[in-house]
Amino acid sequence: MMNRRQFVTTGAAGVALFGHVRGARAATYDLIIKGGRVIDPSMELDAVRDVAIAQGRIVAVAENIPGDAAETIDAQGKIVAPGLVDIHTHAGKSKEGPSMCLRDGVTCWVDAGSGGADNIDQVAAVARGAPQLGRILVNIARTGVVTPAGELHDLASANVALAQGAIARNRDVVVGVKARLSNNVAGSNDLEALRRAQEAAAPFNLPVMIHVGQNYSPLRSILALLKRGDIVTHMYAPGVNGILDDKGVLIPEVMAARRRGVLFDFGNGTAGHFDWDTVDKATKQGLWPDTFSTDWNVTSKTTGVVDLPNVMSKFIMYGISLSQIIACATVNAARIFPSFDDRGTLNVGAPADVAIMELREGSFDFLDNYEGVRSGKQRLFPAGVVLAGKSVAHV
Repeated sequence: MMNRRQFVTTGAAGVALFGHVRGARAATYDLIIKGGRVIDPSMELDAVRDVAIAQGRIVAVAENIPGDAAETIDAQGKIVAPGLVDIHTHAGKSKEGPSMCLRDGVTCWVDAGSGGADNIDQVAAVARGAPQLGRILVNIARTGVVTPAGELHDLASANVALAQGAIARNRDVVVGVKARLSNNVAGSNDLEALRRAQEAAAPFNLPVMIHVGQNYSPLRSILALLKRGDIVTHMYAPGVNGILDDKGVLIPEVMAARRRGVLFDFGNGTAGHFDWDTVDKATKQGLWPDTFSTDWNVTSKTTGVVDLPNVMSKFIMYGISLSQIIACATVNAARIFPSFDDRGTLNVGAPADVAIMELREGSFDFLDNYEGVRSGKQRLFPAGVVLAGKSVAHV
């Protein structure tokens, strides 16, 4: 229902490689994660399994893997998933951001426009120095994000040549261009800012991510400027010129954009980005996220975001399977950017990035951006992380 993307299915490969490794001397594996509920949508797997790791790679996913390991993690009663991929963060704004994300199970992140041409080099330096894989979107505004004033009220800030220079000198970590198009950021400049973002991205064949919500221009006009592979974040933003018309009906251009390959990202955030009423109406009409993201920053723990597992949990209330939810934070997100092509999976040979989570039962309050509260009976909590085959943290 939520996942339009084709999963990789190579489940038998683990058994074959395991047979090759089993006779090795000394410790057979560097690490075994034992007895967890392994949910990996890329392999259509949801079952109790062990995960064996050697030399930073997944070497087997099977029942009751024999042999010894230098380290064993007991994951009984927990969920074992591919490392989480958060495509909309602001982790690159500070040196401590990536490590904080990692403790939440995020082993790949994208900084979505914190820096523009004037300050992108600092954000790129954080990405290069992060413990996990970090990538960045260059803001079409040379200033990067400016709050609360907004960075695109003066179109001179959207300098294509400067943006292209910023991309070129940081090509190893730049994976796209970002444009914030809400009225308080861009006003009537939104369409021209998006045209310039596309112009900046075109020579590098990069996607553009747009932040929408309470736009000056109708969303149909904005969507018309998007190409296959571009991303709409804050997809459930309420108010004027959003995904719903004044009668609460999904505008037809949204599904038309999806059919031609435009991607829709949840983008939780904290200010004006979603309310429960819009989510209810849109999902009843078939609009589900391709990806979950947080719009994370170092203060997120004190907001309704909390962390990516909490954001994912908000959709458990809608009766969506855990496999579908995990897909939106692993394989679906990873397939958007070539830098993440080998991530978002526990397939044999993949980098051994693993998120261990606990699904707790109880009564949990989930917040939208307008102080709206919905209560759910289940919530995911981070419970451990493996990065490049090494255990990073346990909760």
